[in-house]
Amino acid sequence: MSDSVPLHAFRTVPRTGVIFVTAEATRRGYRPGDPDWCNLGQGQPETGDLPGAPPRVSQVTVDMADQEYAPVAGLWEVREAIASLYNRLYRKGLPSQYSAENVCLSGGGRAALTRAAASLGSVNLGHFLPDYTAYEELLDVFKAFTAIPILLEGSRGYAFTHEDLRREIQGRGLSALLFSNPCNPTGKLVQGDELARWVGVARELECSLLIDEFYSHYIWTGRPGVLPVESAARYVEDVNRDPVVLFDGLTKNWRYPGWRMTWTVGPKQVIDTVSSAGSFLDGGGSRPLQRAAIPLLQEEPVVAETRAIHATFREKRDKFHSRLERLGIRTDRAPDGTFYVWGNLSGLPAPLNDGMAFFRAALEHKVITVPGEFFDVNPGKRRARASRFRSYVRLSFGPSWETLDKALQRLEALVLQHTPAT
Repeated sequence: MSDSVPLHAFRTVPRTGVIFVTAEATRRGYRPGDPDWCNLGQGQPETGDLPGAPPRVSQVTVDMADQEYAPVAGLWEVREAIASLYNRLYRKGLPSQYSAENVCLSGGGRAALTRAAASLGSVNLGHFLPDYTAYEELLDVFKAFTAIPILLEGSRGYAFTHEDLRREIQGRGLSALLFSNPCNPTGKLVQGDELARWVGVARELECSLLIDEFYSHYIWTGRPGVLPVESAARYVEDVNRDPVVLFDGLTKNWRYPGWRMTWTVGPKQVIDTVSSAGSFLDGGGSRPLQRAAIPLLQEEPVVAETRAIHATFREKRDKFHSRLERLGIRTDRAPDGTFYVWGNLSGLPAPLNDGMAFFRAALEHKVITVPGEFFDVNPGKRRARASRFRSYVRLSFGPSWETLDKALQRLEALVLQHTPAT
């Protein structure tokens, strides 16, 4: 009897872009850690030692008391440590300060976002195109709210001002807006005075900003001498009244993706609600890893890690972006943040000018990429037309430079192979 007979009680759940490309690569022999493969598709940074960074955690001691469940909202002392870190990084001298009651822990970024989505009421929720591929199913599975797409134009460098935000909120009746900042995949960052104005518009019009800040320590446009981090937490007036909800974790900014330790920061009322959602969705995160994270959340190691990330990844970003441009893989804008290049393939010879065709051709050279169409967030596949991002591909410079250089050499050979002789 075939093991692929469908069970009628279950629907087909679409794969996110990263899962799709990894599955396709696995069919061609890819295995994680195989040095013969170059994985530019996986959304994680290199996790080993970096010059100037604190020593990596190599083992975790588990106290007998931590064999028990953690509270759904997380260990109180860890929540306090996160609140204190936000206050030190972003809120020095401000009268309203975050406390443990403004923080909820969860077992991974998707778990945090799922709790928030499950907590939304019957509202219009805006989301940008393009944006993080995993938002698609998240915005479809919960039926209380209506997802409203907002298209950003590459020809404008994916610009979206606070006046644009005001117009969208008022014109589309938005009560909430979900977005990544800096954006995965384009690298566009809303920062400084403009981000302050976004928060001001949200406060005035009572539109909740749900901001995925998982790449907020990968900032390439900061001022010299200033720690290269950005968060909307800097521009909140009252931590319990302003409608600003933030998501972050150890995954990217601390380079510990395998820990699956993330958090939500926001008004106490929101934290109470998402914690209640977590009690039936996921039950809470890992108690031993939450405990082990406390030393990582102190200001000194965070500053050292961030500066080390900036030094290493900024160099990779510049070299990687330059080599791709010379290959004919252009960008609508150089990434302000993240460790991705949102490559425009339209100038490459056919069939490489199509994201899916490029992905499949690169697989033959053991290079994994993510076609741009996966970032055309389309809950329920209600928009049937071909994606506007079919000529794009997301390429990660998260891996080591050795891996990136090997991948670039293979991509250069691939493009040359398809370039007509003159």
